[in-house]
Amino acid sequence: MSPLSRLVASLATLSLIAAACAGQQKTGPQEATSTIEEVANEGGDAPPAVAFNMLDAPEGFTVKLPGPPPQAQRSEAALPKRTDKATLVTYAANEEGVSYIVNAVDYPEAFVATVPAEALINGGIQGIAGQVGGELKSSEDITLDGYPGKAYVLASPSGEVKGRSFLVGPRVYNLITVYNAAIGAPGADEFLTSLTLVNPPPRIERATADADGGTDAGTAEAGDGTGAAMEGAADAGSAPDAGASSAK
Repeated sequence: MSPLSRLVASLATLSLIAAACAGQQKTGPQEATSTIEEVANEGGDAPPAVAFNMLDAPEGFTVKLPGPPPQAQRSEAALPKRTDKATLVTYAANEEGVSYIVNAVDYPEAFVATVPAEALINGGIQGIAGQVGGELKSSEDITLDGYPGKAYVLASPSGEVKGRSFLVGPRVYNLITVYNAAIGAPGADEFLTSLTLVNPPPRIERATADADGGTDAGTAEAGDGTGAAMEGAADAGSAPDAGASSAK
């Protein structure tokens, strides 16, 4: 696996593991295979609707998250064969056993120009699958304000993962929910379709030469990533009132 593959997998997955797995392990004897907490739905009533608030992130986007405003978790990682770095910001929340995570990975424009858009997007998704030991159940191409992206669902012993990823200029957005598939996540779709871009940059023109070997980034695996720091997304919290997405 190339250094680029490792980088993409690492940046896309470290916040997911911290936020989704910490604190959701059962403390008693475990018979179920999922690590996501199961909450009994007494009386067969539908689960309560998730109360979302709008996070107006200073990084130039808005997104719905449940609960109080979250703390931003920031980190950076060295890029393969380069002296510059990628930076990462993550916001995370947990509501009724469901984890909601949004992160934005900023790459240098010159770096993004040498890597196929599909490789940056797919590398992160496959990295998440590898990190949780999951398999891709479904995926489809989508767009957000004309920018390319993918919607996907992963099945894993740690719970079901439903997410969306977009490449917007030199930035990759990852929106991720992790939940027990037997219970579901009523608020997942509202969260995943709530990303709104604020003054987004223009698309980056791709260089003809793939100097950084980005063409195999879509084969990313997790577990041996660069160690790009993402600590403490488990402090899941969230933010203030609602908005709509232009993803389709």
